[in-house]
Amino acid sequence: MDNSNIKSPLYTSLCIIIGFTLLRALLSTQFLLAPDETNYWQWSRYLDLGYHDHPPMIAWTIWLSTKLFGHTAFGVRLPTLIGGAIFSIYTTRLTGQLAGWRLAPAAALLTQVVLLYNGSALIATPDGLLLPCWAAACYHAAMALTLRNKSHWIATGIWFGLGMLSKYTMLLFLPSLFFYMICTPRFRKELATAWPWAGLFLGLVLFSPVLIWNWQHEWATFRHVLYQGGLDDGPFFTLRFVGDFFASQAALLSPFLFLFILILWFYPPMSKNLGKEARAYLCWMSLPGFLIFLLLAFHVRIYGNWPAPVFTTAIILFLAVFAPPHKKPQSKWPWRLSLYGGICITLPILLQVTYPLLPIPLNLDRTARETTGWDQLGAIVYKERETMKRPESTFIFGLRYQYASELAFYTPGNPQTVSINRWSRPNVYDFWWNDSMLQGQDAIGVFSYRPMEQQLAGLFQRIDPVKEINLTRNSPWFGLQNTQKLYLFKGYGFKGGIRWIPENKNDIRATRYQTTEQKQ
Repeated sequence: MDNSNIKSPLYTSLCIIIGFTLLRALLSTQFLLAPDETNYWQWSRYLDLGYHDHPPMIAWTIWLSTKLFGHTAFGVRLPTLIGGAIFSIYTTRLTGQLAGWRLAPAAALLTQVVLLYNGSALIATPDGLLLPCWAAACYHAAMALTLRNKSHWIATGIWFGLGMLSKYTMLLFLPSLFFYMICTPRFRKELATAWPWAGLFLGLVLFSPVLIWNWQHEWATFRHVLYQGGLDDGPFFTLRFVGDFFASQAALLSPFLFLFILILWFYPPMSKNLGKEARAYLCWMSLPGFLIFLLLAFHVRIYGNWPAPVFTTAIILFLAVFAPPHKKPQSKWPWRLSLYGGICITLPILLQVTYPLLPIPLNLDRTARETTGWDQLGAIVYKERETMKRPESTFIFGLRYQYASELAFYTPGNPQTVSINRWSRPNVYDFWWNDSMLQGQDAIGVFSYRPMEQQLAGLFQRIDPVKEINLTRNSPWFGLQNTQKLYLFKGYGFKGGIRWIPENKNDIRATRYQTTEQKQ
């Protein structure tokens, strides 16, 4: 490990990270919040020890950020903007410690341009908070082992606990580190000391609010996670999702970077310039997690962002072999392909999300569907509610939580909104609202599937005919485009029926919040 003259590469790395973070901060104000972002913002208005889908860190940090900067896109996205910078700083530091400080600028640059980490550092999701915790825990664990430093074990435990408060994927950190220590003779005896376990205990203490909330709510979050993992759905073995799993990782990392990481994992001689223990650490902290997600892909769909943290140390492995400055000319082309490949994927998407510069058909342009038109919808619903006979007793709803959350953020005044989940799936709104809070009130809401009008009608004493709403954007290629067709619904005298009712009484997700409502 070359630690000579580290000030210059560290300064360069810090400039790269700060520059990209400021650029993302500016970009964060240029497009509307996506549905998941407004959903997490809604959580921050119902502060709690835990939530149905994820741990509470995303809600807690958005609450603090919006207290400081208001209910704006920048206020909602600031926590993940900061998280992206912390992730890159810790990944750069770990690169310097394990592979040499000359590689620090390359680490800073690659972690800033890869789409997988760019999206997590810009869009307000739990991944943007998980990643810095994972990178920091990996760094402090490596330092605890190599320096035999007690304070690094405590820091490892703190970052592990914060990661568990961010997203449950952090749990994969424990077996990866444990088996690395078991398989490395020099570090095996560390497990017989108190400090690794003291760090673990501290991490579990930090995570305890989630356990308390779930104990009070019939372990609803863990039911949801098990369902997402395919415990209650689909065949045990299928090839249906495997291709999608590999394609999503290649797209988010860039095909070249993903390919070189796979090669380096399974062909050790390519990374012989790394120390044996350093290579083992980088592989143990990445490959087992990847294999777990790969095995799950033979059973259930794995979303592309789920394995994101496990690639943290895999990227360092790639940098150690191919990143400049490097003496071997043949090592330059993998670095260039990976770097430019990441830029060529990330840059057009970031440009497209702010303005539709590329002539992409609307059905293929996900950014258009998720980040345009919500302010139009909020203005329409606000205006229509004012025409109701008793607007003060008219609640706003979406037939999906995404619509309910976008309406809450973009309707003037940020009103409380309701998600009618009866025919969809359980979500966090089931823990905030019940029929008794709304019975007898009028309602105005939106949905996207026209036949749902008749089912909604059964929840009210009477309804008005629905109105069609077209959300639009201006494209330099196609002119004015309709990005979404929705239906505006007005109902009078709500009779009840907002919570999800499981079709199967043995559904693993079902708790008293659904079954109680069903009996009423």
